[in-house]
Amino acid sequence: MELTQENVLEVLRKHKKGLFFKQIAKSFELEKKEEKQLKKILKKLQKNKTIVYSKGLYKIRKELEKENLIKGKVEAHESGFGFLIREDGEPDLFIPPIEMQYLFDGDIVLAEEKIYRGKKEAKIIKVLERRVKTAVGKLQKEKDRYFVHLLDFVIPHKIYINKKEAKKYPIGNYVVVEILRYPERNVEAKGKIIKDLGNVKNTQTVAEIVARKYDLPLTHSEEALKEAEKLPSTVKITKNRKDLTHQICFTIDPESARDHDDAVAIEKEGENYRLYVHIADVSHYVKEGSAIDREAFQRGNTYYLPERALHMLPERLASDLCSLRPFEKKYAFTCEMLINKKGEVIDYKIYESVIESKAKLTYDQALAIILGEPEYVKAFPNLVEPLKNMEELAKILMKAKEDRGSIDFDLPESEILFNENGDPYDVVPYERHLAHRIIEEFMIIANETVAKHMEKNNLPFIYRVHEKPKIDKVNAFVELMAGLGYKVDYPKGDVEPKFIQKLIEMAVGTPEESLVRFLALRTMKQAKYSPENIGHFGLASDCYTHFTSPIRRYADIWVHRLLKKAIKKKFTKKDLEELPKKLYTIAEQCSKMERVADDAERDALDILKLRILKEKVGEEFEGIVTGVMSFGVFVEIERYIIEGLIPITSFNEKFRYEEKSHQLVGEKLRFRLGDKVRVRIVKVDEDSKKIDLEFVSKEA
Repeated sequence: MELTQENVLEVLRKHKKGLFFKQIAKSFELEKKEEKQLKKILKKLQKNKTIVYSKGLYKIRKELEKENLIKGKVEAHESGFGFLIREDGEPDLFIPPIEMQYLFDGDIVLAEEKIYRGKKEAKIIKVLERRVKTAVGKLQKEKDRYFVHLLDFVIPHKIYINKKEAKKYPIGNYVVVEILRYPERNVEAKGKIIKDLGNVKNTQTVAEIVARKYDLPLTHSEEALKEAEKLPSTVKITKNRKDLTHQICFTIDPESARDHDDAVAIEKEGENYRLYVHIADVSHYVKEGSAIDREAFQRGNTYYLPERALHMLPERLASDLCSLRPFEKKYAFTCEMLINKKGEVIDYKIYESVIESKAKLTYDQALAIILGEPEYVKAFPNLVEPLKNMEELAKILMKAKEDRGSIDFDLPESEILFNENGDPYDVVPYERHLAHRIIEEFMIIANETVAKHMEKNNLPFIYRVHEKPKIDKVNAFVELMAGLGYKVDYPKGDVEPKFIQKLIEMAVGTPEESLVRFLALRTMKQAKYSPENIGHFGLASDCYTHFTSPIRRYADIWVHRLLKKAIKKKFTKKDLEELPKKLYTIAEQCSKMERVADDAERDALDILKLRILKEKVGEEFEGIVTGVMSFGVFVEIERYIIEGLIPITSFNEKFRYEEKSHQLVGEKLRFRLGDKVRVRIVKVDEDSKKIDLEFVSKEA
């Protein structure tokens, strides 16, 4: 059994009278040198009041001894309530407002399931882990006391600040506060100010708000930076590396990209295609156990915030040594595949290489060359034929993927435009076109190929897995589709990807297409990393991994390390025994930090969208109903891909809430999921992240 907090608690739950330290150590078969880690865990559990220590015995606190306690993550809702997202995958539990006032979005808690007025609720028994350690807020004075009102929290927390300390800062300034005591019943939160951000909420302040909210690292350690500076910049071609420096390969990335993980090349061989996917050889530079490696493990990935990237690796590695910049020799890890006209990999090789990219294309430039625009054809004459071949192959791969049932969620995305001062001024749709799909398909086929290689050889590995959705969630999705007017049947037996794919296809081209794609996504479990291969449901793939982005994803670095061991036949007996346990820890950390990155990046975009919309109060926009509750209607403003609320109190008629069919039914009006509406923005509150809307009209 792995030595973790959860497993220690599990052992103690089985022994209600308590255990001595040596007994706990024996349960985990710990060696003497490993006992230090157990002491740290026990100390932490004591500090957060999960266990007690008395007369040499460690025991679970009495209130935590209850059977069937539920562990999960708190998801706060702007209306003051929340949901407990259960770790066991069972349906979410409602958290009433009275419980939420002591919780932060993202807290990990233990709860008990209670029935209140016939409905299931979560009663919080214990907060296991606080998501927020430091946060950004506005310093305010209330009578003769000082508080920091936290920003970007749907539950309006405020932190008490000592008067002597608070007087050092102007009232109304944005500050970073460290939370010293969290809110509990009859106990107010307390903190201290650690940084003054001034009185203007700019783009950098937004990055700071989000970084603090999610406890993201803002800098690299001196040790890691020194290690990065010592790394050699010369690239040598050795007998262990294939020299591909004369090959026509190139990168295709967003215009704003500063680091380039992957380069591609292609050759046509009769009816087959020889595709080369070259990936930056980060593991050549980042050695296991180094300071850089330890920090990369903690971060899990790079975090992309507005006008600022918090890199997983020090800048010298991310943007210089590892980045596949044009006309520079670089170490790469290559997956070379021979693919037939059915999209099947009929032969492959995986090896270390040295490459030299011949061009740095943006997605739009690549598309312009494919479309034959004279200006770009003239600028990149040697890329015309390769890109035409890539277009052919990508379409073959797309068709093969679709035929097997791969689900294309393809949700609309938006991009924020900034002026020269770095302030946001508009939101525009982010269009994914053929060039994006080419790179996407090539990365997917490379990921599958290396994963199948490791599975075939039965070697320890990290897979990218996506479990099948629970049948009750699929049935709920079918009900929602029926509520939107579609004639659909419940799944018979096991749910296959094709079933979800066909439901989405029904809505293609309709006003509610984006909503249906979103609802389908909500039906799914989250993809994650795992040392056990259970397949990838969303891609309808039996075997998948992440191999293609080691500059920004830690899991990919380990995939490279394991692949290198495999192709060099360097797996030892010790590796085969010890690696599975180590890979479980790595997979769990990478999955956890990936979710943090997703939440943080989405939050940052929403804050900036709100700033833009603050200037649009009084204007009308098209929207789609994305949620119907007893207290009002949630509408996504299509132009900005952000939700606002039409309160039920703003209507001049009474409504009946039909929970099962997700409808509000009035005397004249009826609202249901997917309805197209026209709304007016009434109020935008940047600090609480709320948009109040007013109903204007219903679209036919």
